[in-house]
Amino acid sequence: MAPSSPRPALPALLVLLGALFPGPGNAQTSVSPPKVILPRGGSVLVTCSTSCDQPTLLGIETPLPKKELLLLGNNQKVYELSNVQEDSQPMCYSNCPDGQSTAKTFLTGWTRQTGWERHAGAPAEPVGKDLTLRCQVEGGAPRANLIVVLLRGEEELKREPAVGEPAEVTTTVPVEKDHHGANFLCRTELDLRPQGLKLFENTSAPYQLQTFVLPATPPQLVSPRVLEVDTQGTVVCSLDGLFPVSEAQVHLALGDQRLNPTVTYGNDSFSAKASVSVTAEDEGTQWLTCAVILGTQSQETLQTVTIYSFPAPNVILTKPEVSEGTEVTVKCEAHPRAKVTLNGVPAQPPGPRTQFLLKATPEDNGRSFSCSATLEVAGQLIHKNQTRELRVLYGPRLDERDCPGNWTWPENSQQTPMCQAWGNPLPELKCLKDGTFPLPVGESVTVTRDLEGTYLCRARSTQGEVTREVTVNVLSPRYEFVIIAVVAAAVIMGTAGLSTYLYNRQRKIRKYRLQQAQKGTPMKPNTQATPP
Repeated sequence: MAPSSPRPALPALLVLLGALFPGPGNAQTSVSPPKVILPRGGSVLVTCSTSCDQPTLLGIETPLPKKELLLLGNNQKVYELSNVQEDSQPMCYSNCPDGQSTAKTFLTGWTRQTGWERHAGAPAEPVGKDLTLRCQVEGGAPRANLIVVLLRGEEELKREPAVGEPAEVTTTVPVEKDHHGANFLCRTELDLRPQGLKLFENTSAPYQLQTFVLPATPPQLVSPRVLEVDTQGTVVCSLDGLFPVSEAQVHLALGDQRLNPTVTYGNDSFSAKASVSVTAEDEGTQWLTCAVILGTQSQETLQTVTIYSFPAPNVILTKPEVSEGTEVTVKCEAHPRAKVTLNGVPAQPPGPRTQFLLKATPEDNGRSFSCSATLEVAGQLIHKNQTRELRVLYGPRLDERDCPGNWTWPENSQQTPMCQAWGNPLPELKCLKDGTFPLPVGESVTVTRDLEGTYLCRARSTQGEVTREVTVNVLSPRYEFVIIAVVAAAVIMGTAGLSTYLYNRQRKIRKYRLQQAQKGTPMKPNTQATPP
């Protein structure tokens, strides 16, 4: 602030004495304008006048910077007062021959509020909570003309005069879903219309309310309770009743491993699905976490997942391929905490190992030995199996069932000679008549006289050889008729003999009953067969 212009101390003292002890004259001091409202920091022209024509002293007393601009005759001066920051009362004074007098002008500086602080809740508020809004206003004058208004959009929530420095206006509103995204504002109104000016308004930046609903129930977490090392599992986390559901953040983690879920949103629900892979480093019990964050709140569900290692059991054969008659040891071994069964027979005592001894026979060729292991993990039974096959090498076999020793076929008929040799490895089979003529085994042939005869079938492999004679008989048509006649005669004679036997038997039964009746012996029920 610029210092006021220096002046003699005696006139100031005279002015003061004149005010306290006015002289007997009629001289009067006046000021124009008597009242001024101006922006703070501004300037104003003040005219000091006296009623006497020849004043010995005329001036203005004020702490404001002043500058004498104009002298209008001997009894009127115009001053410029500048940098009006606060309300002030400059005083004009005069000293005339008939006395001294003073007059004041009232300067009121006005200003819009110079700053404010709007206090609200967190960035997001839960539905159902009361939200307190507080607006603090600094500056602004004259305070009697300053009003503070709190609004939601264009709706007035509260209107109060600005009181105190800083002025503070507070209101409380319930948080509702419909308020999501609503703008809350603080507005000041400086009404200078009664002073011939206008209504000055200033509005704060809006506070946009974010509302949310996060249910008290924790999210639902669905996942495997156990996972095997080097495998994958699927985790699903879901929750209903959220608002706004699109702003919900979902975090899934297994121990220190952050999962990357695919989130699907419904009207007020979500479902987050993620794959989880585990390694040997994760073995043991791990915490699976699903956390949902919405607004300033969160809900969390924890679940344990047991990571385990359980290799398939081993089936161990002394040798996978042995010759007939060889002793073979079959072993079944599994995880140290597992219990095994070998071909359905549990280990005795129950444990991770069992075995038995067998002597290989042809029937054991291709035989499967199955080892089943069971391991309990976190209350669940895990099963693993392994199967091994034994190969038994044995010599060729030719028997009556698979290679009949005698065939009788009608001449000119279509027949297929069948002779199957068995063995491991499968033997080579040849059937020859007189060492040169082959029997077409497995082929459809027309039976001729050349086919008749005895064949020597030889089955040969690395395990040895075996032979068997096979005879083929060929019937001519006339022999077929004789055979049919003989068979028919045999049937007729058999039928006649059976009829004669039944007739004689019935005759003896009647004769026996007649004899019994003549002797007076009562007849008994026939419970047993009557002897012939």
